[in-house]
Amino acid sequence: MRNRFKPWAPGLLLAALSSTTLQAELVSLGEGSYTTRRPASCKPLPEEIFREAPADRATPTNQWWSSIVWQRYSQNLFPHPLALKCSAEGLVVHHPGTAIVANAAGIVGGGIGERGDFVIGQAPGRTFEKATLVDHSDWFVRVAFPAGEDRLTTAFGHGSPFVYCRHQGGAPVLRFAEVPRVWAGSGPVRGVSVRGHHYGLFGPTGSTWEGVDTAEWKLRSPRDYFSVALLPDDRPETLERFAARAHRHVTDTGVEREVGAGVVTARFRFTTEALEGGEGDTLFALYPHQWKYLEGATIGLDYPSVRGTMKLAEGSGFVTRVPVQGLLPHLPGEGIADRARTRDYLLEDPPQDPTEFADTYWEGKRLGKLATLSGIAEALGEHELRDGYLREIRARLENWFTASPAEGSPLFYYNRRWGTLIGSKPSYGSDAELNDHHFHYGYFIRAAAELARHDPEWSRRWGPMVELLIRDIASSRRDAPMFPHLRCFDLYAGHSWASGHANFGDGNNQESSSESLNAWYGIAMWGAATGDRSLRDLGIFLFNVERTAVEEYWFDVEGTNFPERFPQVALGMVWGGKGAFATWFSGEIDCIHGINWLPFTPASVYMGRHPAYVKRNHDRILAERKQGKDYNSGWGDLIVMFNALQDPAAAAAYLDATPDCKLEGGNTHAFMYHWIHTLRELGLVDPEVTADHPFVNVFRKGDRRTYAAYHFGDEPLEVRFSDGFRLTAEPGTVTVGSRSE
Repeated sequence: MRNRFKPWAPGLLLAALSSTTLQAELVSLGEGSYTTRRPASCKPLPEEIFREAPADRATPTNQWWSSIVWQRYSQNLFPHPLALKCSAEGLVVHHPGTAIVANAAGIVGGGIGERGDFVIGQAPGRTFEKATLVDHSDWFVRVAFPAGEDRLTTAFGHGSPFVYCRHQGGAPVLRFAEVPRVWAGSGPVRGVSVRGHHYGLFGPTGSTWEGVDTAEWKLRSPRDYFSVALLPDDRPETLERFAARAHRHVTDTGVEREVGAGVVTARFRFTTEALEGGEGDTLFALYPHQWKYLEGATIGLDYPSVRGTMKLAEGSGFVTRVPVQGLLPHLPGEGIADRARTRDYLLEDPPQDPTEFADTYWEGKRLGKLATLSGIAEALGEHELRDGYLREIRARLENWFTASPAEGSPLFYYNRRWGTLIGSKPSYGSDAELNDHHFHYGYFIRAAAELARHDPEWSRRWGPMVELLIRDIASSRRDAPMFPHLRCFDLYAGHSWASGHANFGDGNNQESSSESLNAWYGIAMWGAATGDRSLRDLGIFLFNVERTAVEEYWFDVEGTNFPERFPQVALGMVWGGKGAFATWFSGEIDCIHGINWLPFTPASVYMGRHPAYVKRNHDRILAERKQGKDYNSGWGDLIVMFNALQDPAAAAAYLDATPDCKLEGGNTHAFMYHWIHTLRELGLVDPEVTADHPFVNVFRKGDRRTYAAYHFGDEPLEVRFSDGFRLTAEPGTVTVGSRSE
């Protein structure tokens, strides 16, 4: 029965019927609806947005540069290898890479300060009214600094060593933190060093720099453009290399994505405008997760950063190819060692008839748990129990997906001015700060996908509401009026950002990388279950790209990115300007590591691609943990499950000895048992083998490989693996095959 858990009190009914305004604020979508009226539980968003973009485009949030649109100037911005800040004096420019400090608490780049290495401003001593977003592309932004009739416009972005500038009115001025050392160049081109950082200054032909023996330089120019660039060294030939490209201003950036047979391909494109000289390439610095998967080569110059070494390349773009880590809706039944014990574990968390609903995060945690339990019941052949979990998912989602007049929660509220969907009740700043939407909604989307696998009719009726949530966190359109393009995902950095406003001195941040991946897992499953290839591939692309960023920046699985002075083996939070061994909510080592593992789902096998790292991580936790090997405390259950990715026998022994062990709130004994014994029975994750079908897992135990594939179609599908093995996947089930070498 639709909306069965939302009885109307007579007083509320009369009030609703007497108000046509309330009725008009409800928007029907499929069988569901949402409201455009802010519920009392949701704090208001700011009225002023600092942007000049067309009103028919949604406001971008949750990016590395988001503080620009939230406040009059900006917080510190980290388009590595540069660090920038919008201020009343202009654009502050700094290089934090040479001042990286590391200790047990984290990895920190040098602070920008009020004036950085220098400030790009205008004469005579202009104070700018504000800094506003003019426009943006996939990883570049253009920001204007108005001062009456005068105006300075700057363009900058991830990976670019250049800041491109246009001006009208007052002459451009560079105000240095100290008198710079000039080591090369003449006329409009100069190589300078400030506080040990090297820059190229590039005025147009016919221009001159005045005051070159002082800390304030003024550009006298017959034209309205110039640029500055961070240089990797102070060699004249490097300055010449940059000078040849300095007036090819980047005007647009974009990524084309493709999901192929066992690989996701990203084609990064720079569009430039040659303001003088000829058309040609540009220079850009690649992060480790890019240059390790690069098709092509870099040019032998690099920059230090808090993410590790950034390698310089040149061209009009570049291509990366990342192997696909396959996904399954549930683990194979062959991983259930004791069917009776598994059923007993399931009955610890029986389906419920919901009468109460939590906030979006904790409601999501319940939905995620139900989706996982449903899959275990399916693998076990307990279809009645599976259907009970699905009924609870259905009841919960339909309540959230239906808004009623004068209702406060559970429902979703759309704010047109900011272009965002907010769940009520909100949590952790998901309303006034637009935090964590992908963390919260990912649970909803995955649960909806589990329901869609078994009930296509439900997905047709309620799918528009599910896809509204998907569009809020990962709209694939760049010009959509309702939602910004890929709200929280940073296509160049390769991972998501959690804060909507990024109003921090260290830039934006993300704590739970694993909950981000859970969202992309849910989108991939939803797309496959509903036959939407574009959503399926979007989820697979985002999941696998962010997976590589997690391996590099949260885990550093190869030991190439963390400084030697950083003694930890993982970060709890990645920030624009640092990496922190911390969380927002706890200093316990279990939480610092575990927040980047949970929720454990069938997709969590991605963490087992590097078993030697898993062991190093696990051993470090035990060495530092107050409780030592007492796993029946803290988030010990998650530590056991993580360690099972390299030693499942030890994990199984622990669970046998402690069958009712303490659990993290989103975990279950049923999945803990299924997870551990899948790895024990079938083997560890085998990352060497991919397939021409994305819904697969490959395990290896000794000389035996086990291949598992799920097929969403109606007819059998032959799945071809990269090692030559072929498996006929039956419709609507996990099909398993194996062979020994």
